[in-house]
Amino acid sequence: MTGDEPHEPPRKTDRRTLDEVFGEVLPDTTRDERDDRPSSGSPDRWYLENRPPHHDR
Repeated sequence: MTGDEPHEPPRKTDRRTLDEVFGEVLPDTTRDERDDRPSSGSPDRWYLENRPPHHDR
C-alpha cells in the first residue's frame, strides 16, 4: 500500500454473527440487573429484614 489507494470502510457485523463465532461472551443483562430469586412476601420484606438496629427505637 502506498497510501493512495482508497480503503474500504469496515463491514458492519451483527451480534448474531459474533455470537456464532465467539459464543456469547457477555450476556445482555448482568446478574445485578436480574432478580433471579422467587418473589415471596411483601415487596418491603427485604427492607424490613435489613433495617438497621437504630431504627427499632
